[in-house]
Amino acid sequence: MTRRIFLVRHGETDWNLAGRLQGSHDIPLNDLGREQAAETARVVERLSGGARHLDFVASPLSRAAQTMAILRAELGLPPDAFRRDARLREITFGRWEGSTWPELRRRDPVSLAARDADPWNFSPPGGESYAELSTRVLEAVAELTGDAVVVTHGGVVRAMLHAFAGMPPAQAVELPVRQGAVYLIENGAFELAVA
Repeated sequence: MTRRIFLVRHGETDWNLAGRLQGSHDIPLNDLGREQAAETARVVERLSGGARHLDFVASPLSRAAQTMAILRAELGLPPDAFRRDARLREITFGRWEGSTWPELRRRDPVSLAARDADPWNFSPPGGESYAELSTRVLEAVAELTGDAVVVTHGGVVRAMLHAFAGMPPAQAVELPVRQGAVYLIENGAFELAVA
């Protein structure tokens, strides 16, 4: 990959704060999430040397779209002038959405044990695996023609760090993905940058 991807996880939501799996649920940013979105604009500006030439694309879920709109406004760009790509939405957790990991360990220990054994290929009931997620994410990224800001979700960040920075699948699945930070992917590696 010769282009640079400025990869941003959406800002915090109340479900993030509570440790709930959001997946396809459309949960808006909270106050801290809006502050984090503004912080990422400063990081993108610093790393890119001027963000006006970048492509901007986000997941259509409101927490990602709100993050992108705030980021662009902070850069002095029209807030809503970016592409939304459904292939960049969060991994679907199916019937697990809305639950916390401790709740799932009590309620569905057999499925959690199966996930622990092969986290990259495991699909929650009614959900998708990281392997399936990666297929759609790679299709979206393949359409980027130059340096781009991509605002998305923790699962998508993990899939991209595996695909483009060589992070082993088992490590990628467990990576705590920061909010209010930028993951710069370039030349087969990544750098984590914060304001």
